[in-house]
Amino acid sequence: MKLSRWFTLATIFLLSICLSVGLGKAFSASSTFDYDWNLPTWMPKPIVPADNPMRSAKVKLGRHLFYEQRLSITGKFSCASCHIQSLAFTDGKPIAVGATGEQHPRNSMSLANIAYNPVLTWANPLITKLENQALVPMFGEHPVEMGMVGRETQILAMLESDRQYRQMFTAAFGNGKDAISLSNLTKALASFERTFISVNSPYDRYRFGGDTQAISDAAKRGEKLFHSESLECFHCHGGINFSDSVIHERLAFVEIAFHNTGLYNIDGKGAYPADNTGVYAITAKPSDMGRFKAPTLRNIALTAPYMHDGSIATLEEVIDHYQAGGRTIHTGKFAGDGSKNPLKSEFISGFKLSESEKQDLLAFLHSLTDETFTHNPKLSNPHGENSSRSAF
Repeated sequence: MKLSRWFTLATIFLLSICLSVGLGKAFSASSTFDYDWNLPTWMPKPIVPADNPMRSAKVKLGRHLFYEQRLSITGKFSCASCHIQSLAFTDGKPIAVGATGEQHPRNSMSLANIAYNPVLTWANPLITKLENQALVPMFGEHPVEMGMVGRETQILAMLESDRQYRQMFTAAFGNGKDAISLSNLTKALASFERTFISVNSPYDRYRFGGDTQAISDAAKRGEKLFHSESLECFHCHGGINFSDSVIHERLAFVEIAFHNTGLYNIDGKGAYPADNTGVYAITAKPSDMGRFKAPTLRNIALTAPYMHDGSIATLEEVIDHYQAGGRTIHTGKFAGDGSKNPLKSEFISGFKLSESEKQDLLAFLHSLTDETFTHNPKLSNPHGENSSRSAF
């Protein structure tokens, strides 16, 4: 890891210490004040940090901040630039592009049901709290996202000069002199993001709502394939969020997992591209090379391209990848046979699938699309879709 990147991570870490009492209390309570989750009975509530209970006023403020372009160095970029509601809060690009045009090494992950995620990035097991995670896009330098490092004072001055924001911060945090602060900004953003809950797909209505006609016969056959031991999909994409990293009020313990899926095998010993080594970049443990989090499959048909680096274009190709037990790249600097990656997960062993079975599996995956989530007006841009706010 480059020395400059270490300084960036250290800066963000110190900021996060200032904004919270530590990761040990990140999931210490499930407290709410006046917020109604409006969840079906089968869906447990998320766990909310004790130091940031849910309040409607805080969610409203966070919604405005999530779409606020003036939180970027150019004044033309917001959280929503990489997390678009109609795409289940992804951006449709192979890899994200920050405010300054710098390309990132990884794909923008869906924010659907992010409140149920005990780890919040593709491959950093240390980022476990939304309030702290918000610091990374705002102040990270390698790569640049929002590009606001060193501009904390300007951010607060902009918010204080805006009458609407003054009113919303007061409603959310009281009228004390410290109501408008970086800490409260991240708390509001986190509160809004915890409302990104997707629980009304056709599959939800079929499996949990008792509507036997909600999905097609093909999707029902695909469900059986998905949960079969021959395909092994459910091991990494199971449970209420179709991921094996999950936390909620009904779990006795936190479930966190990272996997190597045989996407690369550059040197025949399991190597991944240097800027995308997975958990290994944090731990430096050889066995962590290429290990990434299994993302939720909710709304998966909307979140192409796929994998941590957006290197697989379609769901059909994703199935082909797992069917082969790993990807083979024949030429170029990343050439290698991923099916022979010695570090890949035991669940990536390959399987046989007929064309009709593949179509059934695809039908099941498409049944996980929740259009009420992607069209929920409470999650949309409060500034208007075509709003353009000048930089400060």
